[in-house]
Amino acid sequence: MEKFHKHIKLRTILHLDLDTFYVSVERLIDSSLQKKPLLVGGVSDRGVVAACSYETRAFGIHSGMSMKIARELCPEATIIKGNAGTYSKYSDLVTDIIKDKVPVFEKSSIDEFYADLSGMDKFFGAYKYASELRQTIISETGLPISLGFAQNKIVSKVATNEAKPNNQLKIDFGTEKPFLAPLSIKKIPMVGDKTFQTLRNLGIRQVKTVQDMPVDVMKRVLGVNGLTIWKRANGIDNTPVISFSERKSISTERTFDRDTIDIHKLRNILVAMTENLSYQLRRGNKLSACIAVKIRYSDFNTYSKQIKVPYTSADHILIPKILELFEKLYQKRLLVRLIGIRFSHLVTGNYQINLFEDNEKQLNLYKALDHIRNQYGDRSVIRAVAMGSKTIGRMQNPFNGQPPIVLAHRKQ
Repeated sequence: MEKFHKHIKLRTILHLDLDTFYVSVERLIDSSLQKKPLLVGGVSDRGVVAACSYETRAFGIHSGMSMKIARELCPEATIIKGNAGTYSKYSDLVTDIIKDKVPVFEKSSIDEFYADLSGMDKFFGAYKYASELRQTIISETGLPISLGFAQNKIVSKVATNEAKPNNQLKIDFGTEKPFLAPLSIKKIPMVGDKTFQTLRNLGIRQVKTVQDMPVDVMKRVLGVNGLTIWKRANGIDNTPVISFSERKSISTERTFDRDTIDIHKLRNILVAMTENLSYQLRRGNKLSACIAVKIRYSDFNTYSKQIKVPYTSADHILIPKILELFEKLYQKRLLVRLIGIRFSHLVTGNYQINLFEDNEKQLNLYKALDHIRNQYGDRSVIRAVAMGSKTIGRMQNPFNGQPPIVLAHRKQ
């Protein structure tokens, strides 16, 4: 393992995770919900659990579960339909506090953050500083938050999970392996249900078993993922903290061969663009909190308008917002040369934040459509209104190194 450590620079990495975030926000708004079993998500029987309090987990309830089943497992639970806008507001509040306090931080999801405090010990104790930051967040927002402190992102994240609820844990340099060894292999980030079952079938349950295995064995069993899991099990991770920037974005635009005033055509193209960019978000496991529309007229004057939205990656939520922006921006009777859209303020996150509005049928539909797109291409499934939009534009996708994506109508 010495070769893996050879080029690793010692760092000081902080991981912060807001505990049961949606539940905590609801309890902050209504104190009568404290210490009571609480479910947040779609309130109908066809709804889905987006978040659950610790009190409900003893009944076997977990996020993504059918609300009907959750209600049967814990009839006494209070069920609340979540509000994505409220959660986005509190997430931004925490982000602003961290932004003011640390030199480099990464907002990895709506409720999770990393900070690189390397070198801060020369001026003040980094762990003491991290502890004070956590207390500042708690006192200024009222939200519980847990902290992990270690020499890399993976170990700090595992430490946070072990510290929960509402606590903190420091892993000294050189003690990463002993800390990880007794834990379940499922606590290593990247080990999902399928990988966990594969490892269980091999008799692997604890991290220590992987630590004691030759790396070549893990590679034979799980390929490249096996190597990554082996490194993480051994506390090896040199992934950098990626500085958070609200300017990070994904966008697309179309320049017309002939300037147009066809309003129906323009709307249909915007629908097609939004549908495709939303898919790019989901494929990259990203959520957007700011959307923009751009119009360039035949006289080359260019205008844009943007709005903040609750974190989302759902086109059925984003499409109406984009069309609403377009209506406010578009000056009728002027020929249009170019239109474009941009999603920014991106964070890592899955579709969970949209579970408040959706039911299982809609969630399964998204999964099915995205599966088809993954297999047959971005434009293999499109909305009927976008059928006539031969949208040719440059897609700036920060999630992969693929060539620019062309939005085109796939003939059936």
